[in-house]
Amino acid sequence: MRIGLWIDEEGKTIDEIGAAAKAAEDNGIDRVWFSQRLGWDALTLIAGVAPYTSTIGYAVGVVPVYPRHPLALAAQALSVQVLTGNRLTLGVGASHPHMVEGMLGLSMDRPAAYVREYVEALGPLLAGEPTDYVGERLTARGQLEIAGAEAPELILAALGPRMLKTAGELTAGTTTSWAGPEVIEGFIRPTIDEAATAAGRPQPQVIAGVCVAVTDDPDTTREWIRTQYGAAGDMPSYRAVLDRGGKAGPADTAVLGDEEAVAKELQRYADAGTTEFLFCPVGTAAEVERTVRFALDYA
Repeated sequence: MRIGLWIDEEGKTIDEIGAAAKAAEDNGIDRVWFSQRLGWDALTLIAGVAPYTSTIGYAVGVVPVYPRHPLALAAQALSVQVLTGNRLTLGVGASHPHMVEGMLGLSMDRPAAYVREYVEALGPLLAGEPTDYVGERLTARGQLEIAGAEAPELILAALGPRMLKTAGELTAGTTTSWAGPEVIEGFIRPTIDEAATAAGRPQPQVIAGVCVAVTDDPDTTREWIRTQYGAAGDMPSYRAVLDRGGKAGPADTAVLGDEEAVAKELQRYADAGTTEFLFCPVGTAAEVERTVRFALDYA
């Protein structure tokens, strides 16, 4: 199982983010991950941070598909590929109604069907192939030529059966949120593997994004997570995966405890079929520092 590290970019300068990426590279982390939120544009940030490192992979998890046409996203991703020396993993996903509909005023009708069309159109564009795609709701015609750009690895944030089917058939794998090892082993891994096998593709990656705090006070940290991320439990796709795992909310999926306890939980994820454990450090500043240090040592 590989080890990835999410870098919280909020409030940080490019030098601070670059230093964090360099430390991850020096300590054997496989990939550093950034989120597409309401601050830095994640792909632009990756292009800016890449010169601070030489070998580590960069990933965004995830770029919401509704605000960006496949041609626009492919052009940006391929440009970042050149600027990073072809070290990009591009994660895409549907996002959530409160953002797509509430903030952007766009329809999120039948998101799984739309995302499938999007991935079908995006794949050839990332490979530099000519595309003449006409779907029910999406059209993409053209070809991108960016010298030196290789097709980036494409993954799809997928938690439900239809999204997992698309991920298995058309991408290199999936990223998960709020999914414990029991959900990965009992649902996500067999669902995505079945789709990939039927499509004649290799076994997909399952990248588990997990809130982690190496702490001596897990109860207090769990309450902190409830305050910070509890609302995610009301989002439909997250609610469904939480219910599959019998969890009341996001805080109940966190990995919390001392170094020994956290290491045991990582083994559970590995045994469940996780291919990459993505550390998302949470808690107080001291807990985040301790967690990052543990992740760097563990890698």
